[in-house]
Amino acid sequence: MTAEQQNGVSDSRRFEFQEFGGPIAPQTYQLPAPASDEVLLKVNYCGVCHSDVHLHDGYFELGGDKRLNFAMPLPLTLGHEVIGTVVAVGDQVTGVKPGDQRLIYPWIGCGKCGACQKGEENLCVTPAHLGVNKPGGYADHIVVPHSRYLLDISGLNPGDAATLACSGLTTFSAINKVLPLADDQWIVVIGCGGLGQMALRILQAMGIGNVIGIDLSEEKRKLAHESGARHSFDPNTPKLNRVVAETCPGTVQAALDFVGNEQTAQLALSLLGKGGKYVPVGLHGGELRYPLPIITNKAVSIIGSYVGTLKELEDLVAFAKEKNLPPIHIEHRPLESAAQAVEDLEKGQVAGRVILDAGN
Repeated sequence: MTAEQQNGVSDSRRFEFQEFGGPIAPQTYQLPAPASDEVLLKVNYCGVCHSDVHLHDGYFELGGDKRLNFAMPLPLTLGHEVIGTVVAVGDQVTGVKPGDQRLIYPWIGCGKCGACQKGEENLCVTPAHLGVNKPGGYADHIVVPHSRYLLDISGLNPGDAATLACSGLTTFSAINKVLPLADDQWIVVIGCGGLGQMALRILQAMGIGNVIGIDLSEEKRKLAHESGARHSFDPNTPKLNRVVAETCPGTVQAALDFVGNEQTAQLALSLLGKGGKYVPVGLHGGELRYPLPIITNKAVSIIGSYVGTLKELEDLVAFAKEKNLPPIHIEHRPLESAAQAVEDLEKGQVAGRVILDAGN
């Protein structure tokens, strides 16, 4: 029996959908008791990520009227940026106890395959990702299979730190794939919403000043400047390549694409100098068609980047504490507004990140 059950709490809500594209609505479940290595946490905060939009839709756009349909079991409870307080632990758990507040690493693998054995659970082919393959944080409670996935965030604002589990980790991992940069080299951040703003904050904390933000939204370009970009541009600027070259002396060494559609891919590759690296992160979809001889002659690298490892999240939490990493633009809403938050994000009506407050 958990402490909450002892206090008369026996039910727990999950805001889930029964079919792809269907309504996200609360369902009541019996509060589980954790077994063996499991940890039960009361959800405090949960971020709303753009990948939640794709998961709710049930597919990614592949371009040419093709789709990649998802096969995860339904119903599904979204939410993978989670801060929670430990309620109960299994009889084999060490390292945490009831009352501890922790950030959850959600990108959990099978633990047995080659990727997992290398510490790359995020690349597991049979994953158990929370909020994707297993119930996530749009809920009153969440079960984590082992205490090693729980990170101590003492010293950080828990209302902001939830974003580290995905937007922070994803951008941190992507940035590390293009470092180091020389003094005359620039990095471009395409898409200055939640992920882009987090990337800009991390780059600023790393002391990297040659940063360009690109976004269609004037509001988000303004936020890009506030988050550390030296210059920002509308992607529809005529002859943008020439404008960037004249404004930013040196070469564009890296382009981080947090949109990930056909137009942004073409833009990123066109901006890169010789030896540049294009890192697509966003999942808006489409297909890439680009002349192969140019990729060869410019020695351009295209590097896919999907979230990050547990070790990278540990490093990011330590980095955030050391650098006092400032938060991105965050809007707090009650857990009960989860469905509206996903809808608003799909419509482009969220400037930064929505955090669902599930109670402390």
